[in-house]
Amino acid sequence: MTQLFTVTELAGLLDITPRAIRFYEQKGLINPRRAGKTRVYTHRDKARLQLILRGKRLGFSLTEIGEYLDLYEVDRTQTSQLQLLQEKVTERIELLEAQQRDLQQTLSELHDVRDQVERAMAERTPVAGKQSGDGKADSDAA
Repeated sequence: MTQLFTVTELAGLLDITPRAIRFYEQKGLINPRRAGKTRVYTHRDKARLQLILRGKRLGFSLTEIGEYLDLYEVDRTQTSQLQLLQEKVTERIELLEAQQRDLQQTLSELHDVRDQVERAMAERTPVAGKQSGDGKADSDAA
C-alpha cells in the first residue's frame, strides 16, 4: 500500500509550512488526492515538492518549474525534461554570471569612492599640536 501524508506531515518532512504546500497546489504544481475531506499526498507529490523547492532555491520561477514538471508527464524517458533543464540552467548561469560581473563593478566603484572619502577626511583632520588659523595651538583653543 502506498504511504500517504497529510499536509502537516508533508510540511514537517520538507521543513515548509502547510500554507506553502497549499500555495503550490493552488498554482497547479501538485494535485493531492482526497481521503474524505482531507487532502493526502503521495511520495510522488513529495518528490514534486522537493523539485519545486530546489527550483525556487536555484532562482527559477514557478512557471519555469511548472513547465519542467509538466514535461515529465509527457515524456517518461525524461529526454525533453533534461533538454529543457539544460537550457534553463545554462540561461540561469549566464544571468547570474552577468549579475556577478555587475556586482563586482559596483563593488569596485564603491571601494574607490570610500578610498577617496577617506583621503579627503585625512586631509581635513587636524593633527595634534598643529596651528589653527588664529595662531594658537589647537590644544590651547578651548
